[in-house]
Amino acid sequence: MTVRDGVFIAGTWSQGAGADAIVERSSIDDQPIGQVQSASEAQVDQAVAAAAAAFPIWSATSRAERTAKLHEIAEALEARTDEFAELITREVGTTLSISKAVQVGLAVRVLRSTADAMDEFSLSEEDENFVVEREPIGVVVAITPWNFPLHQIVAKLAPALAAGCTIVVKPAELTSLSAVALFELIEAVGLPAGTANLVCGTGPVVGEALVRHPMVDMVSFTGSTGAGKRIGELAVNDVKKVSLELGGKSATVLLDDADLDRAVPSSLSNCYLNSGQVCSALTRLIVMRSQLPRVEELLLKAAERFVPGDPLESSTRLGPLVSAVQRDRVIGYIEVGIAEGARVLVGGPQRPPGEGYFVTPTVFTDVTGDMRIAQEEIFGPVLVVIPVDSEQEALAAANNSAYGLAGAVWSADRERAAAFARKIRTGQVAINGGAFNARAPFGGYKMSGNGRELGKYGLEEYFEYKALVY
Repeated sequence: MTVRDGVFIAGTWSQGAGADAIVERSSIDDQPIGQVQSASEAQVDQAVAAAAAAFPIWSATSRAERTAKLHEIAEALEARTDEFAELITREVGTTLSISKAVQVGLAVRVLRSTADAMDEFSLSEEDENFVVEREPIGVVVAITPWNFPLHQIVAKLAPALAAGCTIVVKPAELTSLSAVALFELIEAVGLPAGTANLVCGTGPVVGEALVRHPMVDMVSFTGSTGAGKRIGELAVNDVKKVSLELGGKSATVLLDDADLDRAVPSSLSNCYLNSGQVCSALTRLIVMRSQLPRVEELLLKAAERFVPGDPLESSTRLGPLVSAVQRDRVIGYIEVGIAEGARVLVGGPQRPPGEGYFVTPTVFTDVTGDMRIAQEEIFGPVLVVIPVDSEQEALAAANNSAYGLAGAVWSADRERAAAFARKIRTGQVAINGGAFNARAPFGGYKMSGNGRELGKYGLEEYFEYKALVY
């Protein structure tokens, strides 16, 4: 087990001086793989002060200089794809092929697409007797989750740096090692000291100290809705800007003319991506009751491909979960679904063999909208099938959620699908399997948060508007 420095402040690495030792364990075999020491509150103060001191310098650089640095980070990360992918597979449980393509590949794409969006971004607009200018908001705190550790850091760091802000990042404890490795690349690129800082630690200690800090201008958080509410409570004391990307319970709707042979396997694959550890996973499948037998037949066939196994093996399509706590939580939800009367089509609460944090991939059918498994975010490989009798009922079922992060609609008529999608109260909807695009805005309605990430829409979050009136 390696012990790493977990604090990077003003261009210098050091050990954390906090009380908590963060030991990461492999999702594959429960063995320790590394350790960092949590930052102390004094180090939090130092990190924020470093970012504040660097802000006048970094914000004064040209946009060309700033976006060039993002491209340099992207190139350095891409060159070490295999190394980062294997580390994240051990941390999170993502299969190695998905780690390369998504865990690392998406982070690279976001760095580049953010740089491109900034190059096209308008910083000044004239109208009547005034000019509106966009100015970087200042010192940003980014608090990120463990499920896509590189992407979630980059989705905040890239637009912040592109806009001219400085940043302090606190990564999830479960994926501190990949965050440290990313900041080693950032160090090598040579940003001005204090422009990007890293403090590892727990949310209640390091995270809350950052959010409370009076010199912080903005907090960008991705994680649970409960933690997001707490951040909002703390940030309001200084009237900080807060951007929140929170939970989801997203629905796929199969209209009566959907191509089931395409839609059903696609829906299950989406739900099981990253072993279900995806905030925007399509975990509710809303189908016409008349088509339920055919849908179940296709789900049974598609589920045969998802056998839990070693995520480092190329043939594995479903790896373990990130931790024992997360594994037990998901199994608990499966038991809840059985107790609620949902019918198990595939899987169940039994644990697969092996030492890692494995869960048996599960599909529930005959689920009703009031069940906990239809309302609460499970964050594991669990799909719930909700039968309805009409398109109107399908829309009501899709909107019967406290969340509104993502969604999907399938229909032989693309315009019909798009018309239906516009009625779903959610931030992003895929039409007939539409592919994720790193330039499209990502974020949610309702309890899924506020603000948007990615592309020019994500850049907007990191600017203040100033009106010069003549």
